Amino acid sequence: MLELYQFELCPYSEKVRLILDYKGLEYQKIEVIPGVGQVEIYRISGQRQVPVLKDGYTIISDSTEIAFYLDRKYPDKPIIPTNPVDRSLSLILEEWADESLAKKSRLPFLDFIKQDPRLRSALLPSQTPDLFKTLLNSVPGEVFEFLGTGVGINKELISKANKSLRESLEYLSAILESRPYLLGNEPTISDLTIAGLSVLIKFPLGDYLEIPSQLQGQGIPGIADDPTYAPFFQWRDRLYADYRKTGTSSKTTNNPSPASIEIE
Repeated sequence: MLELYQFELCPYSEKVRLILDYKGLEYQKIEVIPGVGQVEIYRISGQRQVPVLKDGYTIISDSTEIAFYLDRKYPDKPIIPTNPVDRSLSLILEEWADESLAKKSRLPFLDFIKQDPRLRSALLPSQTPDLFKTLLNSVPGEVFEFLGTGVGINKELISKANKSLRESLEYLSAILESRPYLLGNEPTISDLTIAGLSVLIKFPLGDYLEIPSQLQGQGIPGIADDPTYAPFFQWRDRLYADYRKTGTSSKTTNNPSPASIEIE
């Protein structure tokens, strides 16, 4: 069975999960514990970033490389068009989403979790001791902002990222208001990438992610609830309802390797 080494709330991991589900492939999630789990990632892939896909003896890192591999190895329900123009457009949009949309979401999301202690716990792997979660939740938002956003990141930068993210969602909403998918009547890598990377802007409503149920459907205030972007989120949620699997169950292990989480 395919194995996906991941962080549950890593948007690039979600991009790969959505592609796997769209193709109808069975896989096992391997939740990587920051630190000790990344030693295992480095051992098998030569680098420390997730996602990493293991298919038998084949190891692929980077979400885009994983997408290309899956389309070559498992060609049913292709996600990369064969028409040269559509192929080019889909790959341009995929690269834009990876390099721009995901990064625009980061600062507004950090500002969001500063306000909501529940999100801080949700960001941690399920194996994290309850005591540590309790301590994290007790940290005041101002301290969390100082520790979590990094040197040189201030309210002005967050405001600029927020504005840029709004513009991107406005453009996407205008495209998706009158068509089922970005490039035609079937999803491509661009649709699955943009939908997957949007999870930190607004969590999908449903048991798609391992987060507290009260966080489902919640997102960055002023963006996730803005009716201007309703066409985008309606499109995203329809895509999830049609293709994304629900009903995950977790298993934990007592050794220092990552815990396995099976997809039912």
